Amino acid sequence: MKHLIGVDIGTTGAKSVLVNDRGKVLATEFREYPLSLPKPGWAEQDPEHWLQATVESLRRLLATAGVSPKSIAGLSFSGQMHGLVCLDEADQVLRPAILWCDTRTTAQCRKIEDAVGGRARLIQLACNPALEGFTLPKLVWLQEHEPEVFARTRTVLLPKDYVRFRLTGRKSMDMSDAAGSLMLDVRRRRWSKEILSALGINASLLPPLGESPEIAGALSREAAALTGLREGLPIAFGGADNTCAAVGNGVIDEGIVAVSIGTSGTVVAPTRTPLLDKQGRAHTFNHSVPGMWYVMGCMMAAGLSLKWLRDTFGGLERAMAAETGVDAYEFLTAGVGKVPPGAEGLLWLPYLNGERTPHLDANARGVLFGISPRHTKAHVVRAILEGVVFGLRDGLEIVRSLKIPVGEIRLTGGGAKSAVWRQIQADVFGQRCVTINVDEGPAFGAAIIAGVGTGVFKSFAEACEKSIRVTRTVDPNPQTAAAYEKRYNLFRRLYADLKHDFAENMKV
Repeated sequence: MKHLIGVDIGTTGAKSVLVNDRGKVLATEFREYPLSLPKPGWAEQDPEHWLQATVESLRRLLATAGVSPKSIAGLSFSGQMHGLVCLDEADQVLRPAILWCDTRTTAQCRKIEDAVGGRARLIQLACNPALEGFTLPKLVWLQEHEPEVFARTRTVLLPKDYVRFRLTGRKSMDMSDAAGSLMLDVRRRRWSKEILSALGINASLLPPLGESPEIAGALSREAAALTGLREGLPIAFGGADNTCAAVGNGVIDEGIVAVSIGTSGTVVAPTRTPLLDKQGRAHTFNHSVPGMWYVMGCMMAAGLSLKWLRDTFGGLERAMAAETGVDAYEFLTAGVGKVPPGAEGLLWLPYLNGERTPHLDANARGVLFGISPRHTKAHVVRAILEGVVFGLRDGLEIVRSLKIPVGEIRLTGGGAKSAVWRQIQADVFGQRCVTINVDEGPAFGAAIIAGVGTGVFKSFAEACEKSIRVTRTVDPNPQTAAAYEKRYNLFRRLYADLKHDFAENMKV
C-alpha cells in the first residue's frame, strides 16, 4: 500500500497528515510555534520555527503510524497565505516573516493602487484590490521602512514555499499561493510585468511558478536525515491553505461551495473562468486544480469572535474545561439551543479586526447591538454565532451575483462541528448544507495534491471520489429562514449606518 503526507504551515503551528491510497487518514501530528506581535497591528514569525515544527511533526508522524518511509509515495504542503519571507544572496532569512494578519500597510496599499492607475485598474491586472494582508504591500513597506533589508533581498517566498525550499533546495511557488501576493496575473497565470514595473520590483526576486500537483523537487539527503523520510521523495508544489482546504472537501469544480469557520471565515466557490467582482469585495484566485479559479469571500473574525468571548468572559467555562477535560466551547454554547433564533433582538457585528468581504474596511470594529436586561450570556453566544453567519452570507451573496452555481454548500471548520451553528448556516443561507467524513483541513488537501502529482490518484476527481462522502445533511427551516432574512437586512444596515463612525473612532 502507498501512503501520502500533507503538511499545513498554519499561523499557530505545523500539522502533518498521513493518508493511504484510498484517502483514509491514518495519523496526524501537530507542533505549535510562537506568534510575535511586536507593535499594534504587526504580526510576525521566525521562518526557522516553521521548519523545526515541520521536521518534528514528520518524525513523530512516522513513529506514530509505524509505516515504512519506503511506502511514502509523495508529500505536499499547504500554507498560510501572503506571508513575506526575504532571503539574501546566501539564502539566509533577513528578518522575521510579515504575516497575513499584519495590518501595517494601509499607506502602501494606496500607493500601489495609485502606481498602477487606480483600484479598478489593479483589479483588472491582479483580479484583486490592494489589501493590507497581501504580500506586495508588505514588500513595498520594506522598501520604504527597511531599505537596507530590501536592498539585500534576493528572493521573496511565501511560508510553505520557504519550508519546501529548505527540504528540497529548490525555490518555487505555486499559482494558488502566488495569486494572493498581488503580483500575479491571475488570469494568465504568470507574474505581472505591469504591476512589478509600476512599483519598481525586480522580477528576479520572484521564484519560478508551477501548478499545485506538479513536482517541485525531491527531498534532500540532509532533510531525509532530519525527518526520517527517504531521500528523493517527490514533493509537489502544494497550495494556499484555502485551496488545499477546498480540495480536502471535494470542492474542485463548479456547483459545490465550501463555507469554513476557523479563526477567519471563508466562502470558496470554484469557477472555470476567472470571474471577478468589479468592486473587489471578494477575491478571485487560482485554484489548486490546474485550469480552475475560485471566488472567495473572506471575513476576518469568524471563530475569532467566539474565541474572544471565551477568553474575555468565559472564565467559568475555561475553569470547567480544565476540571473535566471537556472543551470550553461546549460549555459556552450549551444554552444556545434554548435561545430563540434572532437572540431576542441581540445582534453582533463581527468586525473585531476590521473586515474584508464585503466592506474592505480596516476601521470597522465589533458591535453588540440591542442589549437589554433580559439578555444572558447564552443570548450573547447565539448572537455571535448568527452574526458570523450573516458575515459569511455577505460573501455568498457576491458569489450568487456572479452567477456561479451554488448547488451544495459544504460546511467545514468549527462551524461544522456544532449542531446549532450548522442549522443557523442552513437557515441564514436559505439552502441545504452538508458535512463530510473528513475534517483534517488543508493538510488533507495537500496530501491529495501529492497523490495527484505522483500518480497515486489519476485525477482530483478520482481522489475525492475515493476519499470523501457526505455524512450529514441540514435543510433550512422555512419559518426561521424568513425571520433571519429580516435580521440579515438589519445587519447590513447597521454597518452602513456606522461606517463613518468607525473611521472617526480610529482617530481617538
